[in-house]
Amino acid sequence: MSTRDRILSTALESFGTTGVDGTSLDALARELDLAKQSILYHFNSKQILFQAVVDEAASVFISELDSEVERVAADDVLAQVEGAVRVVFRLALQRPALLGLLREASRPGSSVAVQLTSRLSGQIDAAQRSLEAALDEGRVAGTDARLLLFSLYSTIMGVATEVEVMRAMGVEPSLRSLAERRNELLRFLTAALVPAPVGT
Repeated sequence: MSTRDRILSTALESFGTTGVDGTSLDALARELDLAKQSILYHFNSKQILFQAVVDEAASVFISELDSEVERVAADDVLAQVEGAVRVVFRLALQRPALLGLLREASRPGSSVAVQLTSRLSGQIDAAQRSLEAALDEGRVAGTDARLLLFSLYSTIMGVATEVEVMRAMGVEPSLRSLAERRNELLRFLTAALVPAPVGT
């Protein structure tokens, strides 16, 4: 692995678990057994390193989402939601720091929130179009596709990153508890999205 890739990988772990404010270039340099100047050679500042790490995390997230979405019909919103839940929970299990980083980057006031939204714009636009069509056809409950999409993202990420928070507290979640949480979330989202029968 190149020095640049090692820096990105270590910074992602640190930013994703202790946050940007809790991460210093000095601490990263010690962990990498590098001089701080070596980090600054590749990334001129901590902010530039954070931006590069967000790009890397967004690329992984986009790749995972796209591979799931390709497996289902474009008009099957429930299957798309289920695929997004699978992706997020898989990352929660396999790469919790990456999910923590995405959560940190998407917080209001984050210096990279616009960057992250821009990187995810293709996926956001496609999901919004699917939701708009489903709402127009009465296949999904609700009235505002953008608000619904925001609610879905917030709910899925919130429930999944609880796993990452548990790890940070030293509690290792089991595969069984993770699967139970994922299945309960899917039941909740399905109940929220499926329109009530006419006349009820």
